[in-house]
Amino acid sequence: MPGGDQEPGRYYVGVDVGTGSVRAALVDQRGILLAFADQPIHKWEPEFNHHEQSSEDIWAACCVVTKKVVQGIDLNRIRGLGFDATCSLVVLDKQFQPLPVNHEGDSHRNIIMWLDHRAVSQVHRINETKHSVLQYVGGVMSVEMQAPKLLWLKENLRETCWDKAGHFFDLPDFLSWKATGVTARSLCSLVCKWTYSAEKGWDDSFWKMIGLEDFVADNYSKIGNQVLPPGVSLGNGLTPEAARDLGLPAGIAVAASLIDAHAGGLGVIGADVRGRGLACEGQPVTSRLAVICGTSSCHMGENPMASIELARDVFHSEHRRSWTGPIPTWKEISKDPIFVPGVWGPYFSAMVPEFWLNEGGQSVTGKLIDHMVQGHAAFPELQAKAAARCQSVYAYLNSHLDLIKKAQPVGFLTVDLHVWPDFHGNRSPLADLTLKGMVTGLKLSQDLDDLAILYLATVQAIAFGTRLIIEAMQAAGHSISTLFLCGGLSKNPLFVQMHADITGMPVVLSQEVESVLVGAAILGACASGDFASVQEAMARMSKVGKVVFPRLEDKRYYDKKYRVFLKLVEHQKEYAEIMKGD
Repeated sequence: MPGGDQEPGRYYVGVDVGTGSVRAALVDQRGILLAFADQPIHKWEPEFNHHEQSSEDIWAACCVVTKKVVQGIDLNRIRGLGFDATCSLVVLDKQFQPLPVNHEGDSHRNIIMWLDHRAVSQVHRINETKHSVLQYVGGVMSVEMQAPKLLWLKENLRETCWDKAGHFFDLPDFLSWKATGVTARSLCSLVCKWTYSAEKGWDDSFWKMIGLEDFVADNYSKIGNQVLPPGVSLGNGLTPEAARDLGLPAGIAVAASLIDAHAGGLGVIGADVRGRGLACEGQPVTSRLAVICGTSSCHMGENPMASIELARDVFHSEHRRSWTGPIPTWKEISKDPIFVPGVWGPYFSAMVPEFWLNEGGQSVTGKLIDHMVQGHAAFPELQAKAAARCQSVYAYLNSHLDLIKKAQPVGFLTVDLHVWPDFHGNRSPLADLTLKGMVTGLKLSQDLDDLAILYLATVQAIAFGTRLIIEAMQAAGHSISTLFLCGGLSKNPLFVQMHADITGMPVVLSQEVESVLVGAAILGACASGDFASVQEAMARMSKVGKVVFPRLEDKRYYDKKYRVFLKLVEHQKEYAEIMKGD
């Protein structure tokens, strides 16, 4: 319960819609969480690679969690509301009612989720056009972006969905519309997932070339012809109807939204690191890579250097408190865009104004760990033993690994076991959705030791994937020295340590473990006018918690495992070529 009457000040509500739940937090001006709530949401998988949700179900969950986090506080102190969400596709008719995105005609299921891979044929055809907009998504569009999904709807659900559609929203934009009645889209969503250019707007020739000339004809009214930067206040704020639903005061500022990973970047990357012994101290924020790791992992870097939303001018994090003159603009340290093959972007001002953003990613990393652990024969035994100790299965596995490692470092337990983690295709930097997962080094054993080591190898494989993304970005011109991790997987100390050891870089964790929610609250704070800019709000509201350094004595071992890791994908491609032959 928040200490509302004991903590004078102003509050902001952040709402984060993830893959499996909606979460909300009440956050103060210092970036401290005063209250937290979460609520599960429904998912449907009517057939393989088809993943759907309900916008009505998600909004109802938003209402549950916001009411919980403001219970017992002075509502007059709430100044702003910010939303972030997965980049899923919401479909509504001209009266803003849900339309079915499925063959069953169930209009309740009106969201194609971000991880949906139904549009494989469509994305292949889009990539074959080699249109110039593709250079801003790493040269190859992902099946997880919106254009192929829209084309799939037109080709497969013409009568029940496409012809009746009045509005196609990215989920974050749906939430801000629901709260304000304003249909303006966030620059973040449109630039990152819809091919919109912050400088040039929509490219008519692209939509005509791929067979979606419908959007051009109606001046893009269905997908967004009013576009605003994240953090900008929308309309007249929270509508009376939405205020009743959410349990919040009518008229409070509601911000233009962010994709969930980008909110995580806002919440973690700009923290003051002075005195922590980090190479990024005193360096541009472009030396920092934000890794937002949950159901999937996203790697964000601004300008020529590491990835995703390195939002925080060094000025703001290190000099703002003593500065009395005008705040410098981000343009002063901004550099030219960097094009990285297989890495999304560069996106201009998609998160932080005046910065170019590159975004790498690994699809379904958290889900992969669950898949490997829950599918093992020893999982029931693991569940029982973890429950007996009142631990999560992953806390138990981490302690079990410490038990069986004996005198050697825990990472050495996988010397003969190697995993290639692309069970759902490769997002970055290979940009190949046909790749599959691989495990080599299996034995006949199926005991708890075997499960623990397979879990460890999977975590290591995800970290090797991060290393591969970093190397691609470095080769293109980024200069990354420090990782900033947030998201659910960052709460797992083994996951964090493996990322430090395998990349050879220190990992910075936020003081508030719910960095994504802090990022959403930062949006609300910016919309309220309490901060002069997104950059200032970031610098004031994000703080360093713990720093995890790599164990450099293990470097030679992980270098060798990395060489094996790269061989796995080489062999997979060779196998595919053999099977294609006569």
